[in-house]
Amino acid sequence: MTKCRKLFPTVVGLLLSFCLLFGADISAQASEDAYRESTCGGVAAVFNPSSGSSVDVVNATAKELNLDLTAQEEAPEENKLVMANVQNALNVRSDASEEADKVGMLYKDCGGTILERRDGWTKLQSGNIIGWASDEYLLFDEDAVALANSVGKMVATVDTETLRIRMEPSTEAGIYGLLPKGEVVEVLNQYDDGWVCIDFEGDDGYVSTDFLVLDFVIDAGETMEEINARQKAEREAQLEASRHKNYGEYTTDADTTMLLAALIQCEAGGESYEGKLAVGAVVMNRVRSGAYPDSIHGVIYASGQFTPAMTGKLNSVYASGNINAGCIQAAQEALSGVTNVGDLTHFRRNNGREGLVIGNHVFY
Repeated sequence: MTKCRKLFPTVVGLLLSFCLLFGADISAQASEDAYRESTCGGVAAVFNPSSGSSVDVVNATAKELNLDLTAQEEAPEENKLVMANVQNALNVRSDASEEADKVGMLYKDCGGTILERRDGWTKLQSGNIIGWASDEYLLFDEDAVALANSVGKMVATVDTETLRIRMEPSTEAGIYGLLPKGEVVEVLNQYDDGWVCIDFEGDDGYVSTDFLVLDFVIDAGETMEEINARQKAEREAQLEASRHKNYGEYTTDADTTMLLAALIQCEAGGESYEGKLAVGAVVMNRVRSGAYPDSIHGVIYASGQFTPAMTGKLNSVYASGNINAGCIQAAQEALSGVTNVGDLTHFRRNNGREGLVIGNHVFY
């Protein structure tokens, strides 16, 4: 049984009153421009049924940003956090007007720093975006903090050459494995005695904070340049994948199976077979859904979705070929169409969220 179930229900209320430092990588999945325009009106009506105008809203995924914990002493007293309050995403403009040029997209559950406010608009920074968004689709103050509490997470970066992962919070405890310098892991709980509990292949592992750099992360949006570059890369990857299918036995089938198996090992290596299959089923459900990329590679490497893919751990496990048989079997069964989570498309460590609980994960 897992020994720690919660992320940090109170830490964000303290951290998010300070300055934010955003980082951005490009790889999220978004719909094409024509599809974006066709969906604007319907979603806008949900938020503003009395208005004839439409907010620019699309389906898209988010990407990680980091809050700067070192800026606390210099931060102003007022709360500078702002969070998106939309079902999908909204356009960020170059000026406080719906007629201004789009400079980026702020996605659902994304956060930013307030730079200026006027006439019902807020100038914000989120990732590499600096621009204006309508206050009607933003959350501020306590509402913004509450949302960030529910969607953010604490991560730890290894700051020593090799770090032992213990089975208990003690230097005398057994060792699960080792983490290399620079490895980024999700923190599940932090203790007063200088230890943190981390997610290690679906198991609870313990590492000393003496060798870690801790950061709280929420999601950020993308600039239009980032969106365009990502979409171009996705189209090129799809073209390359389709080419390989024409080379007889040199296809992507075996490699794709092993990639999925490697992800299952990273996310649920310590889970039961049912837990492993559930992770594979989530990936396949996304492939079949119109809201995500239509390839396994695209789903796995979509920005902000699977931490092992973002940190490089997935690539390391895949390249090593050291993938256990249960994970490979689960990948094969998921690829055959079997699912034990219905059509659910998300999962995370079980922190009390409502959903289908399998082992240490909750699926929703």
